[in-house]
Amino acid sequence: MILQAREAAPRSCFALEQAGVHPLLAQLLAARGVRSADELDDAPARLLPPAGLRGAAEAGRLLADAIEQGRRICIVADYDCDGATACAVALRGLALLGAERANLDYVVPDRMLHGYGLTPAIVDLARARRPDLLVTVDNGIASLAGVAHARALGLAVLVTDHHLPAVEGGAPVLPDADVIVNPNQPGCGFESKALAGVGVMFYVLLATRAELRARARFDAASQPRLDALLDLVALGTVADVVRLDANNRRLVAQGLKRIRSGRLHAGVAALFAVARRAPAQASGFDFGFALGPRINAAGRLADMTLGIECLLADDPGRAAELAARLDAINRERREVETGMREAAEATLERLSLDGSPPAVTLFDPSFHEGVVGIVAGRVKDRLHRPTFAFARGADGLLKGSGRSIAGFHLRDALDLVAKRHPGLLLRFGGHAMAAGCTLAESGLAEFDAALRGVAGEWLDAAALTRTLRTDGPLALQWFTPETVALLDAQVWGQGFEAPLFCDEFEVLQQRLVGERHLKLRLRLAGREREAIWFGRTEPLPATARLAYRLSLDEWRGQPRVQMVVEAAA
Repeated sequence: MILQAREAAPRSCFALEQAGVHPLLAQLLAARGVRSADELDDAPARLLPPAGLRGAAEAGRLLADAIEQGRRICIVADYDCDGATACAVALRGLALLGAERANLDYVVPDRMLHGYGLTPAIVDLARARRPDLLVTVDNGIASLAGVAHARALGLAVLVTDHHLPAVEGGAPVLPDADVIVNPNQPGCGFESKALAGVGVMFYVLLATRAELRARARFDAASQPRLDALLDLVALGTVADVVRLDANNRRLVAQGLKRIRSGRLHAGVAALFAVARRAPAQASGFDFGFALGPRINAAGRLADMTLGIECLLADDPGRAAELAARLDAINRERREVETGMREAAEATLERLSLDGSPPAVTLFDPSFHEGVVGIVAGRVKDRLHRPTFAFARGADGLLKGSGRSIAGFHLRDALDLVAKRHPGLLLRFGGHAMAAGCTLAESGLAEFDAALRGVAGEWLDAAALTRTLRTDGPLALQWFTPETVALLDAQVWGQGFEAPLFCDEFEVLQQRLVGERHLKLRLRLAGREREAIWFGRTEPLPATARLAYRLSLDEWRGQPRVQMVVEAAA
């Protein structure tokens, strides 16, 4: 483990401070590439215009026609939080724009039965709802067979997605949909390639509203307020761990402002309640670690319909009932995950890790298909190696989910494995940092060797050494509840990481709490500090260099700064 301090450009720090930004915050923002206070303007008017998103205008016309002609629209969702929020945004947004609720419906795949995306089976499932138009959200860009099947049945198809397209013969290939909206499709010059699926759908609604406005359905003063959907957009964006570029940060910031002011949907409020979080102090952390996992749990262990219905609920009582069920499923998910993680660790102990293999493949008959992605992520974090975890599906095939490290594009690696070993991968797809694939159980050893081979070629010793970027030492004057509140009010996330400080501490006291967490009393520059390291059981030496973030707990009814340790070096 290497703890590496970020560098903040002095000119940027000075410019931000001169504009009135808090000195500590100015340093943190400058270290993340912010050069002026103008970049911190999160007003909706600063969002990138939908006109720059390829296919958005055409999608707007297609949806405007469907609304005006009373055509039936069926949303084809995905079974994660991004897909669930995108589905809710689509249905709520289309209703705001004038679609009759009786003409709006949705289907969502069952992870175990249907697999991912717009498969022919999902098309048949949707067809039973008698739609005229299928709209995919957070999926569809690689659904060549499903789109072809839908078109053969006479259905119009609008694909909204943010994943990478399928590749054939070394070139990307797109489905034959009526319209495709995806910032990552060839020829799209949209500046924010990091839009989540829910963000893409939100932009399609903006384009649809513009089209309806051009048709004189309403004017700028009377047009529907789509910003009412931003709490859902923010939740899906953070939960999908997409890079928080400037545009995504504005989307999330606007969603957080609405939530903190009490303008949030009943389902989101209910999720805050079961997670015991306060909407008035909402942060991106709540989306990623409290609300998002509860929605994702439905798609992993049950039916994502529960999550979507919670987000669509307008009655607080109904929303509370659905949120409670999601909370119970999430507790079950944690239990399943704990068992799988223990099995994975036992498997790792049996594996020969001599020479530190550049990639890891895990399989255990007890693994649950819905949770392998989480386990892969835990192992990846522990070993700092690209990791695939496989579970046996109902059809007997192995369904794998992978998580990667910087410098190893997982989807591209799978593509190379497929080329070198024809027929090994029955299906694959995904992103740079997360991907999935399906193979026969007899091919597991071949896959393991092939993945290790690609990783050995692409990753050198430096890439295989975990480097954690920090913000360096924190001046004693900033160890205050006010500093924690200042930092929590900002938008942090993937690609714009929350502050992580690093100092050399004297370890005065350490003990285990809850059998799994290390409670610490530390001393820095003569001042004692309270700290906790979640998931750590090994004791620390008398002095240690620790990377930590700040949080608040309560001591005798008063807020107190606590350090949450993330790493040691």
